[in-house]
Amino acid sequence: MEVKIGVQHAPREIALESGQSAEEVEQLVAQALAGKSQLLSLTDDKGRKVLVPAERIAYVEIGEPSVRRVGFGTL
Repeated sequence: MEVKIGVQHAPREIALESGQSAEEVEQLVAQALAGKSQLLSLTDDKGRKVLVPAERIAYVEIGEPSVRRVGFGTL
């Protein structure tokens, strides 16, 4: 699952590939924005944790990872 997180007052977004489902990510974001937790904590495919303060979240984009094509095949 590809997740992009926009952070207030930061010039770039945080992008990560997560093994969590879209529903799990959405639930964690909703809990953080509702004030149930102060940090949004996500784990990427390599096991690294990404922590974002809930009050700094501008947006969260959840989607399927894009397929990377290699070679000279037709589009």
